[in-house]
Amino acid sequence: MKQKFSTHWKSSTQVRKQRKYRYNAPLHILGKFLHSPLSKELRKEYGIRSLRVRTGDKVKIMRGNYKGTVGKILTVNVKDSFVTIEKTDRTRKDGTKSFYPFDASKVQIISLYTDDKQRAAYLHSLKKENKNESKQEEKA
Repeated sequence: MKQKFSTHWKSSTQVRKQRKYRYNAPLHILGKFLHSPLSKELRKEYGIRSLRVRTGDKVKIMRGNYKGTVGKILTVNVKDSFVTIEKTDRTRKDGTKSFYPFDASKVQIISLYTDDKQRAAYLHSLKKENKNESKQEEKA
């Protein structure tokens, strides 16, 4: 029987196995592919480089035709690994409008949506850790 998913594919240098890892990954791993880099201010404030995107985050598009556009995230599709952002709608041939899908790695988080209690608690703990580390560096 063929194996549907293995974590060993991640460490492979073969592109076909890397692709297979992404396509066959379960949802809890697919969510990790939705991390975006933080802006310099947020990076300094929280002491981390990237964070998973969430509906309501304000982001700046870094690649593609919409480069430089700033907007809020409208939807996050975990299964297909893409996000949709306001102000990026396109008109199809039949006249309907649809939002352009973006890969999460091609956007930069400018401000975070903190109305979610769990996320707010997580960010608060990161801020606390970052303050403790900076105090220890000052003492040394």
